[in-house]
This record gives sequence, C-alpha cells and structure tokens, in this order.
Amino acid sequence: MAVIFWAVVFVFFIIAEIITVQLVSIWLAVGALTTMLTVYFKDGISFAGQLFIFIIVSSVLLAVTFPLMKKYRKKGYIPTNSELDTGKQAVVIEEINTTAGTGRVTLNGVDWKAVSDEIIPINSIVKVMSVQGAKLIVELMEVKV
Repeated sequence: MAVIFWAVVFVFFIIAEIITVQLVSIWLAVGALTTMLTVYFKDGISFAGQLFIFIIVSSVLLAVTFPLMKKYRKKGYIPTNSELDTGKQAVVIEEINTTAGTGRVTLNGVDWKAVSDEIIPINSIVKVMSVQGAKLIVELMEVKV
C-alpha cells in the first residue's frame, strides 16, 4: 500500500512540475520516486521512516542543484520598447505644435505622434525624452532648414 501512496505522490509532483514549468517540484518528485523504490525493495519501513527518506532525498537534491540552477538561470533586466526608444533621436515630419494639436516624428522608420513644450519645425532633430502610450515626448536638439 505504501508503494501505491508514493507512486501517487510522485505522479502528483510530476503533474505539478509540468503545469508550472518553473522547476518547482522536481526535487519532491525525485524524493517521492526514491522513497517508492526504497519501500518496494525494502518492506517494513515505517511511515515516519518513509517520510524521513522523502525529506532527506528532496532536501539534498534541492541543496545540490539549486546553486547550479541559479548560476545558469538567465539574468539581467530586459528593457521594454519604450525604454529602448528613450534618449534616441527622431526626425520631425510634421510641425510639433501642442496648442494646434499637430506633431509627428519618425523614429526607427516608425511614424509617431510627438508633443513638446515648444514649437518645432519640420526636418528638425529631436531627442525622445519619454514614451507615453502611442506618443513621444520630445525636446529640440537641432533645427534643420
């Protein structure tokens, strides 16, 4: 009966691992498998002994593999598109005039609505200060006539 219990525990942790895809319960699944095989080949182990085997095997696996996984896990912050565009230069293709509601720039070949505190003429070079939704907040860098 104990073998069936540990087989069910093993299957449960495998299913949990498949569902989460985060290596959350793989150590527990191996601990349950080891306990199941131990109980199958060595009859008469008390439930406390079985639980001890499960906890020790799972803990040792976790202690050994977790530092390795931490080492190989992808690190670093991946910036969003808006963060990548901040600080870049764009070309004004329609006069930027907030009071008139006009203003378009081209950034990386993409046409954007642009706003600024000042009126900026066509063909000027502007610097992207921030991205707010689908519009760029820009500052004048260079006027080209």
